[in-house]
Amino acid sequence: MHHTDTGITTLAGEVRGPVLLPGDAGYDAERRGFNTLHDHRPDVIVGSTGVRDIAAAVRFAADRGLPVAVQATGHGAAMPLRGGVLVSTRRMTGLRVDPERASARIEAGVRWEQVIHEAAAYGLAPLNGSSPLVGAVSYTLGGGLGVLARSFGYAADHVRAIDVVTADGVPLQVNADNHPDLFWALRGGKGNFGIATSIEIGLVPVSRVYGGTLSFPGRSAPQVLRAWSEWTRHVPDRMNSSVALVRLPDDPDIRAELRGRFLIQVRIAFTGPSGEGEGLVAPLRSAAPTLVDTVAEMPYTDVASIHADPTRPYSYHERTLMLGALDEGAIDTVLAVAGPDTDCGLGLVELRHLGGALRTPPPEGSAVGNRDAAYCLLTVAPGGPRQSPGEDDLLLDKMTGWSTGGRYLNFLDASATPDQVRSAFTEPAYARLSALKAAYDPDNLFRLDHTIQPTADRG
Repeated sequence: MHHTDTGITTLAGEVRGPVLLPGDAGYDAERRGFNTLHDHRPDVIVGSTGVRDIAAAVRFAADRGLPVAVQATGHGAAMPLRGGVLVSTRRMTGLRVDPERASARIEAGVRWEQVIHEAAAYGLAPLNGSSPLVGAVSYTLGGGLGVLARSFGYAADHVRAIDVVTADGVPLQVNADNHPDLFWALRGGKGNFGIATSIEIGLVPVSRVYGGTLSFPGRSAPQVLRAWSEWTRHVPDRMNSSVALVRLPDDPDIRAELRGRFLIQVRIAFTGPSGEGEGLVAPLRSAAPTLVDTVAEMPYTDVASIHADPTRPYSYHERTLMLGALDEGAIDTVLAVAGPDTDCGLGLVELRHLGGALRTPPPEGSAVGNRDAAYCLLTVAPGGPRQSPGEDDLLLDKMTGWSTGGRYLNFLDASATPDQVRSAFTEPAYARLSALKAAYDPDNLFRLDHTIQPTADRG
């Protein structure tokens, strides 16, 4: 791709935002995302400002047979981009909350922090993830396993309408009545069927939670893991939690008592009354002496403090597995790889409690799979060259006896195989997605995310 390509001049004339080639001022800043593991080198970047810009970018790519990738924040960048077209949506920050319909219309570049802030004005909350810096649209279309997941289900199940530009460069307005097959596929199928320019999501009536973090010394991991595992078998759906083995860096952004330490943390978000929450959390508080206990009544606008995810870009690998159970053997396996008696190099080994509302699909259905899983296992390893197998691969291999065979799409990184992508869905859903991929994107233009392979037979 060169400046001499007359198509670039035409594209730049059609697009309001910047059109950047390698070597252009602004190219490097635009291509970088939150996860610095991937050094994207697209042939051209389109800094889109709206639907028309995205449609022009897609037509340009389709005419040349170039793959298209989309980046809002680059938290979950699936594939390193070599060549092709990168559509950067960060300028598309339009957001409107409709309190009467308890909904929000969000554009492709909006981050969760913006939605949380605006929705709170009306006593409402979105089904955001643990980091409010993540792009809301891509997170939601990948399923959306959020802080309030047990109470309200997957974020994708609460999507009411989607504006999308498909592989032919045509913008469509999609909902349960209009292109219902595409509506089903986009909710959970992520970026395989087009570029979502905006979505309408349902909001939930939550303005505060009883939540926070119980931080224990890492040596207490055996007691805390066992206590949490037993506790999760009895808590109501209004109780959302995860437990994590965390090896924190010596970072001035981290509170002094926790900096540079190995911890086991329980993260809590209870949507019921604080008194009830306090009673429910009591067995965890007595599992071992805490270093720091921040669990208390909080406005939902403080939700970021529960997981305290990193706020500065860094390099990392993610791995995931859905579990059907967490018994003594499973806990012993986790401890053997990542517990206090190991020199494990993983920054995070997290178990999220599932079930509750996650088990129930919306009336019109969605592509989201893994509704039968009881826990989600997530590992985050430092970026850079991989040992083979890494400690994360080792842990996941050893945990297969407790696995449902499924994986959560948003936690799969660039190393994900086609079979691992397939495992994010039920077999019938994947077959349906493949057929729809062949119908809407037969040339696999959108192949740089977690790719669903088009069905070979298009007849």
